[in-house]
Amino acid sequence: MTSTVFRPQISDIKTAFALLTRLPVQASFTRTAEATWAFPLIGACVGVFMVMIALLSDWLGLSLGVSAGLAIASAVFLTGAMHEDGIADSADGLWGGWTPARRLEIMRDSHIGTYGVLALILVMLLRFSTITMLVNNLQLGAFVAAAVLSRAAMPFVMALLPHARDDGLSVQTGRPSGTTAAIGAVIALALAWVSIGFVPMVLAASACGLVILGVMKIAKAKIGGQTGDILGATQVLCELCVLAIGTTLY
Repeated sequence: MTSTVFRPQISDIKTAFALLTRLPVQASFTRTAEATWAFPLIGACVGVFMVMIALLSDWLGLSLGVSAGLAIASAVFLTGAMHEDGIADSADGLWGGWTPARRLEIMRDSHIGTYGVLALILVMLLRFSTITMLVNNLQLGAFVAAAVLSRAAMPFVMALLPHARDDGLSVQTGRPSGTTAAIGAVIALALAWVSIGFVPMVLAASACGLVILGVMKIAKAKIGGQTGDILGATQVLCELCVLAIGTTLY
């Protein structure tokens, strides 16, 4: 029996754009799971866009707070806040229900609860404080590193955890192979190395690895697997870790 060797395709980048952003990209969805290797490339575009907004704000003489806020808003605009929605729904469901079925039901509910509100407030506060400090020190490469490493984390959760339900965005996307996730990780590590240097990259990648393990352990115990919301939560938590590490290194 011959095994099929995975080969990335250029069209995967368009698919990844369509999956992770709200940009009007015409893409094919026949290789959604295989396209996850390109997630870090989409992260790089988001990170670079944030850098451009921050530099433009600084050139216009805007305050640090306004520059940081606009940089955050630019990322939320590009992604449609899908990752923020994921961490809010995950917080509501994982800690708002007593059984796996009830937790999944809460996570699917479009209404946001107390846990979700608190999670969003904390996330935005931490994001704002770290980005403000990075803008002040002109260490904008951390934006790119955080964006690429956090998006490389999602395929690993997809590959290592089963689906928690029989439908939903995660099921539609499918489960990538370990090779697919590994290719994305290599791309993310290379981009992060260029953005922030080797040692900071190693520290940031290690932090993301711990986040992945923690999220998988909690998701497996609480709902039996992963969903699109769990993937969004993974991205946000990894991003915050990388940004926080960036503020300690300069």
